[in-house]
Amino acid sequence: MKVSEILKVKGNILFTVTPETPIQEAVTAMAEKDIGSLVVMEYGDLVGMLTFREVLLTLHKNGGALGGSTVRKHMNDAPITVTPDTDLNEVRRIMLEKHARYVPVMEARTVLGVMSFYDVAKAVLDAQGFENKMLKAYIRDWPAEEEERENNS
Repeated sequence: MKVSEILKVKGNILFTVTPETPIQEAVTAMAEKDIGSLVVMEYGDLVGMLTFREVLLTLHKNGGALGGSTVRKHMNDAPITVTPDTDLNEVRRIMLEKHARYVPVMEARTVLGVMSFYDVAKAVLDAQGFENKMLKAYIRDWPAEEEERENNS
């Protein structure tokens, strides 16, 4: 399964901010939209990601306060990316190896969407569920041994 297949099901809604967005505004957007990441764009290019991980680190450093700074100060400015052609197993490996919960999907310089660890887990679960249904249907239609003997006689 490829990333592009998951994006088709998920849709391509993309929540973005600029590096100059106040951190408080970005966190408010994340809370209101119930999302764990924002894509940081500047002049049409991906320049970073702001996830709940960076927000928690900011809160920790500031004694529980967000402060008055901008997203630029807190964002991950070198996010790991994947392409629409990346295989789902490769995305899983990358996310686990790099401890990345969110990865932007890029085609050339265009951000097509964001894959979350949840999206990957759901796709794997759905694929396993489909495979289980197919196996159960196959087993249910398996000819009984007596039928096989009669047919072979």
